[in-house]
Amino acid sequence: MNRDFWKSAGIHLLEKNQQGHLNVTQDYLRAYFTRPEIHPVEESCEAEHALFECLMEDPFCEIEEIQISSVKDSDAADNYRIILRFRDHLAKHGTLEAAYASLFEGEPINIPPMFIDQMVHVILRNLLDQVDDPFQLRAAELFFREQAVTVGDEQLMLADQEIVEMRAESGFGGLGQLLAEAGTPTREISLDVMTEETQEKYWARSDRFDMAADFRFTQPAQDALGRVIEAWIRHFLGVGTRITAVKSIKDEKWSWHIGCDQEATRILNALYNGDDVSEDDLRNILALFRLEFSDSSHVLDSMVGKPVYLGLAMNAQQKLVMKPQNLLHNLPIARTE
Repeated sequence: MNRDFWKSAGIHLLEKNQQGHLNVTQDYLRAYFTRPEIHPVEESCEAEHALFECLMEDPFCEIEEIQISSVKDSDAADNYRIILRFRDHLAKHGTLEAAYASLFEGEPINIPPMFIDQMVHVILRNLLDQVDDPFQLRAAELFFREQAVTVGDEQLMLADQEIVEMRAESGFGGLGQLLAEAGTPTREISLDVMTEETQEKYWARSDRFDMAADFRFTQPAQDALGRVIEAWIRHFLGVGTRITAVKSIKDEKWSWHIGCDQEATRILNALYNGDDVSEDDLRNILALFRLEFSDSSHVLDSMVGKPVYLGLAMNAQQKLVMKPQNLLHNLPIARTE
């Protein structure tokens, strides 16, 4: 029995098409127009109120630059330009999936990273709708939420960076204190970590993003991430894969790899090219995966029967910033026009 989660993603404002993708709707756009950065306040000028009312009545209506430049508050006017670029991009592509995928096809990106993360959030909410495994849902947070990494003896912990910062600033104990106080031994702090015993708590607090993940090779989180990556690739590309966590890459015929973040890309490229890689860089690798295709007809001829290796790594600040678009655009897929 699946249960509701990530209500903040806004999936209730969208419509699913026959392909299972999310059509952009008026209600979805209205939610952006009512954001605090956009919604007029009492002292806003008449032009700003008029612009807002026009968009609320018809979120897809054409807006002229003169309507924006007439807004007396220049910051508010700039915010409207940003939100309307986003609106126009969504409207042009029709679905969130198409709008997201098109962002990484070579053209300059003029959409705020926060909006892109929100697109990933609701796309994942859609494609994971029938998932009953909290470990998969927690693993999926890596796609759109920056993670703070804690490493130690027999320990590899991921926690939401925003929540860590919030708790550290408020003086809240536990995880925030752990990561805010340099040198504090992890084993001395009581962490709210997702385990087999605590996983059911996730359903009631999924929008809080406040459960840490034990990301060691022996724990469920890495396997759960593999299942989410499979679903992500299948949803966008229609390609079946099987992804397995591995401890190392020992493959004399290593032919293809994808870094799921900037650091992993750099480190895997260096290893593949036979360059010297420091011990620090090797320690920064958080996880490795072996990807195999279910149907070789989807694969480039040169990669038939060969695996693709995936990697995740933290940066020098012990943060993990995943780039899920790499999984869509860097696979050795035989693409048809």
